[in-house]
Amino acid sequence: MNQKEFEFVINLPANIRYEYFIKKVVDSEEVWGLYENGWSVTEDDKGNKLVPFWPKKEFAEYCASDDWGIHSTKMINLYEFIDEFLPNLKKEGFLPSIFFNNTDSALLDVDILIEDLKSEFEKY
Repeated sequence: MNQKEFEFVINLPANIRYEYFIKKVVDSEEVWGLYENGWSVTEDDKGNKLVPFWPKKEFAEYCASDDWGIHSTKMINLYEFIDEFLPNLKKEGFLPSIFFNNTDSALLDVDILIEDLKSEFEKY
């Protein structure tokens, strides 16, 4: 990905970045997060615990600063993400924060994310 494409995508509205995320992770079968003795976690204004995920390593690296400066990018296989990772997140009371860009992200219920990913799979 070139710098121009990166800057264009990172500055899209959260809902459009979410659509990009769904298409890219189904295509690549990879989801990216930040990890250092555990996955990076944040909270929203309502106190919800959030775990951020990105469609490509470069976007995760972009957010590996400040509180997450010691975190490294880590890839999650998409099938493990859907079958194990997301159900565990739900059980522990976390919400997925999709495609954070250091300003905002798409926040949604785990079940909706799984449904959207499976719907995208059906297109292939």
